[in-house]
Amino acid sequence: MVKSVNHSEHLINQPIGMEESPDPPFQEKYKNLFYGLTDIELAKNSEELLVVEERELPLIDLNMLNLGDSEREACKRQIAEASREWGFFQVVNHGISNQVLEKMREEQMKAFKKPFHEKTNGNDLKFSTGSYIWGTPSPNCLTQLSWSEAYHVPLSDILGCGGLCTLSSTMEQFAAKVSELAQKLAEILAEKLGRNYSSFFKETCLQNTCFIRMNRYPACPISPEMFGLMPHTDSDFLTILHQDHVGGLQLVKDGKWIAVKPNSEALIINIGDLFQVWSNDVYKSIHHRVVANKLKERYSTAYFLCPSYDTVIQSCVEPSAYRRFSFREYRQQVQKDVRSFGYKVGLSRFLV
Repeated sequence: MVKSVNHSEHLINQPIGMEESPDPPFQEKYKNLFYGLTDIELAKNSEELLVVEERELPLIDLNMLNLGDSEREACKRQIAEASREWGFFQVVNHGISNQVLEKMREEQMKAFKKPFHEKTNGNDLKFSTGSYIWGTPSPNCLTQLSWSEAYHVPLSDILGCGGLCTLSSTMEQFAAKVSELAQKLAEILAEKLGRNYSSFFKETCLQNTCFIRMNRYPACPISPEMFGLMPHTDSDFLTILHQDHVGGLQLVKDGKWIAVKPNSEALIINIGDLFQVWSNDVYKSIHHRVVANKLKERYSTAYFLCPSYDTVIQSCVEPSAYRRFSFREYRQQVQKDVRSFGYKVGLSRFLV
């Protein structure tokens, strides 16, 4: 007889958090996933979370872009090389002040510390309906459950808010700075493909078509067997991430999961699905995840460089590995798959 895991039973039997708790009721909503959890199942989860080592992402000093021709070209080559070989890199001297980043973190922490029922039943932040999300829509097993909550906010909700609230005005300031960085990096990556498409991103990835996602990963009683965010790729061109010191971000490198060593001075950049298609697989959209922490909560803020929904995505060279599709079609397919299977299928849906 396979023994049930004691601490998972304790987790299910413990009282659900008081009304004033900020934490989502993971135990209550997903109790069927936890009930009767066996040693074998827990071992399987632990095996999937096995990490070989902690490594630092390629670190690029963007101040090199302000120096002579040779330094500037060396910086551009580093950006393109990291996007080909890692799909991820980190940047320092990126032009976004610590004051802006710290204010963003401070305001999002205030928003997440509100009681859970206020975050779900009220929207004093004036974001679009459905901006607040938590958990996973239809998980079939523990490895499809994300132990996290987020505000996924279209920038159209906050642009020109006129100081409606401190959080919105802080997000607007943050987005303006990060948007400039995202456009700069996209133009460099286009240039290193040997194509003059610098206007493409300015014309299609407007500020009001992009998104900010504020993430909170509550401490998880059964960590390290749980994902804070299940494995996925990003459905955009580029993502810029500002994270705290706690760590937990992991990605696939050379066929193995590695843990990313936190760097408080750097922003993390990663290639999204749309750039992989647009570059015809030159730049890589890499699977990544967040592992839950038993003792510490974790915060991060991500900026997603996205085109308008009607933008047609196609490879910039032929023969293309992917068929043409609109960004709206891609997002709808991703959402449909998550509802149906509990996870994102992604680019394989659109191969020629």
